[in-house]
Amino acid sequence: MKKKKRDGKNRLIRMKNVRFLPVVLYAAISALMFILLFFHVKPESLDLDLFSISENTIYAPATVEDQKATAAKKQEAREEVPDQYTLKKEYSDNRVDLVSSIFDIIKEVKKESTKESEKEQIKSVEGKLTSDVTDSLSQDSVKNLLGASDGELSMTQDSVITAVNDVMSEEIPAGKLDQAKDNVTKELKGNSVPSKLKNAANEIGRFAIIPNYVYDPDKTEQKRQEAADSIQQIQIKQGQILVEENQLIDREVYRKLELTGLLSGANIFKPVGGLLLLIGLFISALVYYFEKQYNNRLPKNKSLMLFSLVTAMVLIVMEVISLFQELEFSHIGYIVPIAMGVMLIKLLISERLAILASMMFSICGSMMFNQGVTGTFNYAIGTYFLISSIAGILFLGKHNARAKILQAGLFVSFVNIVVMFTLQMIQNTAQSGLEMGTYLIMGAVSGIGSSVLVLGFMPFFESGFGILSTMKLLELSNPNHPLLRKILTETPGTYHHSVMVANLSEAACEAVGANGLLARVGAYYHDIGKTKRPQYFIENQMNIDNPHDKLSPQLSKNIIIAHATDGADMLRDHKMPKELVDIAEQHHGTSLLKFFYYKAKEKGDQTTEEEFRYPGPKPQSKEAAIISVADSVEAAVRSMHNPNPERIEKLVRGIISDKLQDGQFDECDLTLKELNLIAKTLCETLKGIFHSRIEYPEANPKQKVKHS
Repeated sequence: MKKKKRDGKNRLIRMKNVRFLPVVLYAAISALMFILLFFHVKPESLDLDLFSISENTIYAPATVEDQKATAAKKQEAREEVPDQYTLKKEYSDNRVDLVSSIFDIIKEVKKESTKESEKEQIKSVEGKLTSDVTDSLSQDSVKNLLGASDGELSMTQDSVITAVNDVMSEEIPAGKLDQAKDNVTKELKGNSVPSKLKNAANEIGRFAIIPNYVYDPDKTEQKRQEAADSIQQIQIKQGQILVEENQLIDREVYRKLELTGLLSGANIFKPVGGLLLLIGLFISALVYYFEKQYNNRLPKNKSLMLFSLVTAMVLIVMEVISLFQELEFSHIGYIVPIAMGVMLIKLLISERLAILASMMFSICGSMMFNQGVTGTFNYAIGTYFLISSIAGILFLGKHNARAKILQAGLFVSFVNIVVMFTLQMIQNTAQSGLEMGTYLIMGAVSGIGSSVLVLGFMPFFESGFGILSTMKLLELSNPNHPLLRKILTETPGTYHHSVMVANLSEAACEAVGANGLLARVGAYYHDIGKTKRPQYFIENQMNIDNPHDKLSPQLSKNIIIAHATDGADMLRDHKMPKELVDIAEQHHGTSLLKFFYYKAKEKGDQTTEEEFRYPGPKPQSKEAAIISVADSVEAAVRSMHNPNPERIEKLVRGIISDKLQDGQFDECDLTLKELNLIAKTLCETLKGIFHSRIEYPEANPKQKVKHS
């Protein structure tokens, strides 16, 4: 029967150590997360028709840009920008030059054709002027100009140029051209122009005036583009009411419903892709932790199996509770015992992994409990889950005893209540007294329920995965434990020796970063095998003769060596953790029983060292090796007469050196640096135990008689 049980256990161990197991577990966690979260991120599709009546008020599930409305708004802004005009100052110079050219032509014709008739001169002038000028300048005016003296022409030219320059220095749009020409006429009336040339000057001046404030297409386009760019995106905000209850779904409303993805599942690939990326981030963090940062006594595969089981349990509990949201219990998520999962992971695996799990559970919970909020994530409950989880981890950071778990639950309950008050105040939501009371009850139930569930699940996980937790060690260190009471009552000398070894080994383990509590508890039980034959061990030989004096060295050797294997068997029979069994079995390693070996040699027995060595195995862990050293050191120092610091240090280093040379540390990962630190720690602890004391004077016989 035992063989079958052991074979089954071996198969379980092999299964936990297979290489592909982590891949299977990561895939299982990913699949479970996807299945549970998919329906919470899947966009809601509504069966609505155009021009139908909405039975419910519909809100926008997410913020999206309304491109059509944005484009219309931009076009409206462009159209509101008027045409842009530019004052062409060079036009004034050009028209002044034109006026000067007209007068220069008049002067030139007068000078060249003095012998020609008046008609011929007029034709000559008209031939040199452009058609538009001749159309604007009458023959009478040309005649008067030809008949004027050079002085009169110069005076008239200056007056016209001045008037044209003054008028065209200001903006002259096309619509105000006549007004500008009238202004030239007014200016010329006030100038000193000969009376016979006034009409000619007026005609030339009016002809010279043209629009100088002209349409600028580049500037107009620039202004319109600036106006369009100033228009911000028109968005349909998350939570915005798209259609109210009993409202007609017209074309505009229907377009917005379609734009936000409420009328079709075509945009399902985007949220599914996002969910897969999120799960990928979670798994990547887990892979990094277990492959790069993992540092735990528990085998990696076993820890991953345990984490996967706890994660699945938490996610399923959250999913089941989230189903009650359909019954109008939109805030039911506050009752989830979210701290349970991270407390279990912290107690059974590590605190760093528990912090990572708290973030995962919080994000998943914010997605599962998104009923009644617009959007995929319920940030309020996600914050609540995260703070509640961290509170459980922090409280258990210093309190790992099983009795402290309920206190941790009370602490988490208090934090939950404070967080809910905080969230309600930040959100500035109006809640009735009944609603607030309900929230507070749910927060308290969440915290206390977490601790109760942790207490309930811990024994199953510890036994199912063979985990020696801190709480289990503290329970095993209780002096009322049956095996410890057996040592105390049947072998008081061994019990005292075990306590001393426990003190020494715990201090040494903590100095090198090993598990000090495991070393202490292991030291309590390491000599349990001596309870089978207590009188054969010197610390228990009180007021009796040493029975080894009457035995052969071989028989004495067999009795002494048997206490290691006997102790391991006794611990196995009492279902004690494997770590304690290993310490009991390995604390002497394969060391030589020197006293009886040399005694046999003195008697002339034909024997070898191998016959007088413990069967082992050699210490496999730091804790077992340190207990091996502390066990030898305590026994040796106790046998010393008047121990002092120098003799103690020499003895300690000698024992460690002998064990090192004998190869007793070959199968554990202690370094020379750590051995040196262990030696220093043991010496300091022993100096505190075996310090010098004041020698008190003896009482005189009379006083003794008097007090007796």
